[in-house]
Amino acid sequence: MTAKIPGPNARKIISRMRRYAYDSTFMYPLVIANGHDCTIEDLDGNRFLDFTSNIGACPLGYSHPDVLEVLAEYSTSGTHKIAGQDFYSKEHAEFVVELASILPRRFKVFLINSGAEAVENAIKIAYRRMGPLPGVSCHGAFHGRTLGALTFTSSKPVHKYNFPELPVIRIKFCTSDSDAEVDAVEPLLKENKVAFILTETVQGEGGYNVASKKFIGALRRSATKYGVPLILDEVQSGVGHTGRWWAFEHYGVEPDIMSAAKALQVGATAYRRELEPRDRSALSSTWGGGSRIDMAVGARTIRVIRRDRLLDNATRMGGILRKGLREFVGKKGVSDVRGLGLMIGLEFETRQRREKKIAELFRAGLLTLGAGQKALRIIPPLVITREEVEQGLEILSSVLSRN
Repeated sequence: MTAKIPGPNARKIISRMRRYAYDSTFMYPLVIANGHDCTIEDLDGNRFLDFTSNIGACPLGYSHPDVLEVLAEYSTSGTHKIAGQDFYSKEHAEFVVELASILPRRFKVFLINSGAEAVENAIKIAYRRMGPLPGVSCHGAFHGRTLGALTFTSSKPVHKYNFPELPVIRIKFCTSDSDAEVDAVEPLLKENKVAFILTETVQGEGGYNVASKKFIGALRRSATKYGVPLILDEVQSGVGHTGRWWAFEHYGVEPDIMSAAKALQVGATAYRRELEPRDRSALSSTWGGGSRIDMAVGARTIRVIRRDRLLDNATRMGGILRKGLREFVGKKGVSDVRGLGLMIGLEFETRQRREKKIAELFRAGLLTLGAGQKALRIIPPLVITREEVEQGLEILSSVLSRN
């Protein structure tokens, strides 16, 4: 570490950004230059253990040999990006075959740029079948910031102020089977015509809240009973972070439509074949399915996770992490630990305490991010080792024990 963080090179970049770009959600003065395994290096040579995996978008960590091999293969390609819904490519075909291998049977896929757009197209598919009726979503949800997806996002008021909304009915996101509202969707659907139910199984931006099994089961039963598509948002939780390919696998249910992105490197809307829009051009995008490099990396990522048994690693390392983190509960302002696999939320008693500790962890060499109002999100790369888990727990113990 340099004597002062950020170092001189990072300070120059941050100064330019603040002068010429919107100061969005930057958490701390980190200017990423490179990375290896679960470590990120900044422009001044400072190294940080990464417990964010760039919000789940780097499941294989950094400089993974398989990813570097793909990048080298495409380093001389003059057509690395094409209009992917207008022209075919081998990478598109290979990617969707790999993706289909981890999806529910008889699902098809539409590729798009981002997670928010994956949600947008999920709700478009539902609207196409059901008509422009209200959609049902949960309090505390995050489904993206594009205007349609933003309607169904409700994790923070700042995301939504003065922006218009589509028709929506909100229900409680129940984390306990004993919650009085765990079956609230059934009478709602009985009394109202709706286009879809949209939810996460583990809320991401909302605080890494884990849905109760009874709640998700009730959504699935009611959706089936009333003929309403159930959309499960797996943009952050999908592709192994919970120890399964998809978080919904922990619940013994399947969606009718789902959204994915981040770890896949591209956005994807997947759906039961019978829900496919009849009109061929109902869904399209210039760059959806157009980044040949991203699709090649995404396909290789799925293969590596399977080959190296990284789902098992996520389960084991996540168990060690949660066990270690439970030691902090009830001490120094920490009130709860929750999660599945390597998708873990550490709840603080106050938002101020959470923000203070994120900054202190950064300066101690550990990258974390906030989620919800008072939670710290922990979502390391799937390749994390026991040594790195223990290193992270040591830093957390040192920082959290301070006033």
